[in-house]
Amino acid sequence: MNQADTAWMLVSTALVLLMTPALAFFYGGLVRSKNALNTMMMSFVSLGFVGVVWALAGYSLAFAPGTPLIGDLTRVALRGVGLDPNGTIPHLLFMCYQGTFCIITAALISGAIVERMRFSAYLAFITLWALVVYAPVAHWVWGGGWLSKMGALDFAGGTVVHVNAGVAALVAAMVIGKRQDYPSSSLLPHNVPFTLLGAGLLWFGWFGFNAGSAVGANNISALAFTTTMLAPAGTLVAWTFLDIARSGKPTAVGCATAIVVGLVAVTPAAGFIGPMSAIALGAIAAVPSYFALVVRARTSLDDSLDVVAAHGIGGTVGALLTGVFANKALNGVADGVLFGNPWQLVVQMTAVAATMAYSGIASFALLKAIGAITALRASAADETAGLDLSQHGEEAYVHADGASALAAEETPAAAVMAPHAIFAPIQGKT
Repeated sequence: MNQADTAWMLVSTALVLLMTPALAFFYGGLVRSKNALNTMMMSFVSLGFVGVVWALAGYSLAFAPGTPLIGDLTRVALRGVGLDPNGTIPHLLFMCYQGTFCIITAALISGAIVERMRFSAYLAFITLWALVVYAPVAHWVWGGGWLSKMGALDFAGGTVVHVNAGVAALVAAMVIGKRQDYPSSSLLPHNVPFTLLGAGLLWFGWFGFNAGSAVGANNISALAFTTTMLAPAGTLVAWTFLDIARSGKPTAVGCATAIVVGLVAVTPAAGFIGPMSAIALGAIAAVPSYFALVVRARTSLDDSLDVVAAHGIGGTVGALLTGVFANKALNGVADGVLFGNPWQLVVQMTAVAATMAYSGIASFALLKAIGAITALRASAADETAGLDLSQHGEEAYVHADGASALAAEETPAAAVMAPHAIFAPIQGKT
């Protein structure tokens, strides 16, 4: 047991746990005010439901010994998971740290189906998804499963977290369908400062996400910390130039999204690449995610908060570029294409393809199974009124006289004064 490693992992676990409330602010600012609480609750509730199911069974399925496909049940209800060492830290701490990953991965999916999915159906979906989809994929990569044995590199969750959640979000958006007024009317974000706050807190928490994945206070954690600082910086610079080239104006929502895309892209590579490679990776990742938003805005796919572009595409690009920029001299694990090992890129492609296929099929099956028992989608009347009232009996904003703030939101004058729509320069040219 190492006290320095334990101290760092305690901090890292708290940092990653903070990312889920940060995601709530990031997503909550991007929706209309009548859905602000519901959207934020979709993140916060994962702390409870997914956190509990992780301790009961998810951790065992992901990290207990088992087959190459899934862990066994020897650690159900944390049997045998105590204060004894797991590496150089207490086993319970390792379980908590990994649980924070499962919690935020499930919450990420909500961005694709906000403003229309019934809250009870959403709870059932993320709870089952954590067990049926997240835990097996985590076992494949981090729990000694088949992708681990193949040599797939995923330092902190490019495939396990972001590709996995991005594909599930795409499937959920397609199964549930688009919002009633999409894309015929402007669905404007009600509070862009919330989104910027969320992006900043996500970046802060991501240092625990990536540097904590070294599972110790060591040179690899320092490397991951550095790349987590530099890759989003590269993405932000590239995204700003893309915004200026396309519309002449860099947007605040674009800035926040660029930060998230850079963080997503560097996640699988954080402990395997050098600082200059991190900047290059971040800059490269900006391009496919940016233009994925352009393409999505021209389709009928209502991925409300662009989870697919930010996490699905960003995670895929990051996982593949890990196979390009990985440097064995830094980590002692494997080289990528640039250092003479083209096979690593093939392994990375296999990991991405397998994660996409499994997550897509399993997520579709879960949604259909839940939909056979209860309605997935809120009624048209509830959607029009806003899910804050229909699902929670609350409103995010009321006037000083106690009157609802929602009526003002729907007026033409309010629409003119509303913040920029998400990626307004993109949608405005379609």
